[in-house]
Amino acid sequence: MINSTQADNKTVAVIGATGYIGARLVPKLIDAGWHVRAIGRNPEKLNGRSWSKAAGVKTVCADVFEVESLEKAVQGCSAIFYLVHSMNPQTGDFAQADRMAAINMTAAAEKAGVKRIVYLAGLGDETVDLSHHLQSRREVEDILKSGNVPLTVFRAAMIVGSGSASFEILRYLVERLPVMITPRWVSTQCQPIAVRNVLHYLVACLNVPETTGKTFDIGTEEIVTYADLMRIYAEEAGLAKRWIIPVPVLTPKLSSYWIHLVTPIPASLAQPLAEGLRNPVLCRETKIREYIPQKLLSCREAISLALEKMRLQQVETSWMDAGEVAPVEWSTDEDPSWAGGTVFRDNRKMIVKGSAEQLWPAVIGLGGKTGWYYANWLWKLRGAFDRLIGGPGLGRGRRNPHLVQPGDALDFWRVLTVEENQRLKLVAEMILPGEAVLEVRLIESAEGTTEVQQCARFKPHGLSGLLYWYAVLPFHNLIFTGMMKGIARVSGAEIVKGPDL
Repeated sequence: MINSTQADNKTVAVIGATGYIGARLVPKLIDAGWHVRAIGRNPEKLNGRSWSKAAGVKTVCADVFEVESLEKAVQGCSAIFYLVHSMNPQTGDFAQADRMAAINMTAAAEKAGVKRIVYLAGLGDETVDLSHHLQSRREVEDILKSGNVPLTVFRAAMIVGSGSASFEILRYLVERLPVMITPRWVSTQCQPIAVRNVLHYLVACLNVPETTGKTFDIGTEEIVTYADLMRIYAEEAGLAKRWIIPVPVLTPKLSSYWIHLVTPIPASLAQPLAEGLRNPVLCRETKIREYIPQKLLSCREAISLALEKMRLQQVETSWMDAGEVAPVEWSTDEDPSWAGGTVFRDNRKMIVKGSAEQLWPAVIGLGGKTGWYYANWLWKLRGAFDRLIGGPGLGRGRRNPHLVQPGDALDFWRVLTVEENQRLKLVAEMILPGEAVLEVRLIESAEGTTEVQQCARFKPHGLSGLLYWYAVLPFHNLIFTGMMKGIARVSGAEIVKGPDL
């Protein structure tokens, strides 16, 4: 067992390294000269990150709900950045999940001899009735403090940055609604903070001993309301004046459904966020500004920078990155036909003149604003229906129009596997009476041609799943054949044969 004297003072662990903050923090720590243990549940997501092969980074798979794997993952680390949050559509009771994860983290850190834990929490006055979300954040704080490892806490309100959930709610509401009928929370006061300022605090605190074992409120110097943020966003985005009309009848639950319909944020995530908007989130003390001085971006500067990142297609991470990429064992061709129960397959092939490298950009360019190369109106119709019944629909789009990595959201799919110039595999996240994957393979031959294989697999759940498969089957020939032809067209490759079953 490694104790505190044996820990490598230059090695730190990032728990939740593939999340919104974690994936941005890892390269910042590398730049600052630290060795980083990037820890997450899914090896594909970890190894798909651009920094995963960088010198000084070691990717490690561990689960916060398995204390032994967690303890092993953090051994030899002097500090841990704990950036785990279970508030996602896959988790039912996120507070209970976060409670158990924090208990495990506390135990693992003590046994591994870690010298400090750094935790990013939520602002909120303890003397008022905090929302369920903010209460959970405070409970995690208390659990982590209960151990013997000193805890540094940074409490933040809304984090303004391209891809953050709160910023995406703001962006879609303002862009899509010239007139907004809003709840009373638009008048709530807050002190947001730019994501780059958050990252600077996290990295810099490692070299400031005075921050060990203390709690800090972090935020911009100005106090604004959410209505102010909406007006600032409209001005920075070059939009016409937005009319904001607060009414008392919109509850957080109703607000969450409205956010679900208007933005890509699911109701399961929107509701706890909307509930938290009723609580003023202001910095009660600003000591951290003395310990770690930096230029704090104003709300206008932070919004402007986020918009510029989006315009340049440089969104590093997104709220959509969070969540587990579940393995789909039943979906491989190697399985016998009876493995895992009934699995329907739609296999199509096409041979084109050209290399796999020539075709690959078109394959990984599917979805988002590009669409699916054929019958996009059918895809949009399916996405609209999915959104109405509580699914993600097509609103999530994709983080980058030219690159994909395991764990990325891609419309109502999630990227499961990426093998450059060879294979792209997506798992469905739309609401279905079953499970589905869509895979495109490229097999290059010596004759200067490439075989494009497209396979859709569906594992039905009960009778409704069987009925669903046969109901959509007539559309497959239309959309999948059109999609394959579209890949060839976009690539400039001549079709030699197919597409055919």
